[in-house]
Amino acid sequence: MSRERVRRGVNRLQGTLPPETTTTGYLLRLSRPRFWFYLAGPVVVGVAYGAESPTGLFAPIALALFAYFLVPANVFLYGVNDVFDADIDERNPKKDDREVRYTGNKTVLAAVIVSGLLVLGFVPVLTPASLAVLALFVFLAVEYSAPPLRFKTTPLLDSISNGLYVLPGVIAYTAVAGELPPIAAVSGGWLWTMGMHTFSAIPDIDPDRAAGIRTTATALGERRTYGYCALCWLAAAVSFAFVHVLLAVLLLAYPVLVFAIARSSIDVDRAYWWYPAVNTLVGIAFTLGGLWRLIYGG
Repeated sequence: MSRERVRRGVNRLQGTLPPETTTTGYLLRLSRPRFWFYLAGPVVVGVAYGAESPTGLFAPIALALFAYFLVPANVFLYGVNDVFDADIDERNPKKDDREVRYTGNKTVLAAVIVSGLLVLGFVPVLTPASLAVLALFVFLAVEYSAPPLRFKTTPLLDSISNGLYVLPGVIAYTAVAGELPPIAAVSGGWLWTMGMHTFSAIPDIDPDRAAGIRTTATALGERRTYGYCALCWLAAAVSFAFVHVLLAVLLLAYPVLVFAIARSSIDVDRAYWWYPAVNTLVGIAFTLGGLWRLIYGG
């Protein structure tokens, strides 16, 4: 998929949203609609594996978590990012045609804060274990971009902290099952997010270096970053093998694909845009596995 086709697709999506000049339209664009399911999708997977019966798929807490992680959590996560990256984003060309720039609007800032505070509504209904994981999500969502830690500017920590994307699934599983998911599933999901985050940073290596931004990808360089991503994804597959061998086989698609990209003449800028489709297909397969277990057992 070319950048131009991606741009046209994003423009079509944004054309369905309220105008950017309205607060609602601005906040929806800030929340990165094309990435909404990166947080909400794990909730679906977590519920599919944690529910004890088909009716559990539609438990009120499952629906509430899905609703929160679909939009408000994305407003919070990317809003914090945009507030603390405002100076850098002034020179970021992505903000010209795919995203919006934060300009200090107090209403927007208030909406981002409220989106984070909405997690307090889960305090009376979640188990202590789920609340602990939710607190970790909020901490990582803030400190990935905000001082004093600002993980995104420290090689390796930027990668590790992106495990936050698997946490909605952990929260959802724990909420419906009453216990934490297997540690092998959590570690496998965390390793997968580490690889995905670092792979997504490869197209930005040159502009990040020019801007003085330090990431795992800028520290390793393109070729070694391919190797790092492949190792993360191989480790994720090994970890999921302790959950179910078929889940491990699914995840092997990632190191195989990154190896093929590294060995070919395919531009990584182009290959990067394959991954939303790949992630969707793998996520669907994971979810179907959970539904099969729920309906047929085994």
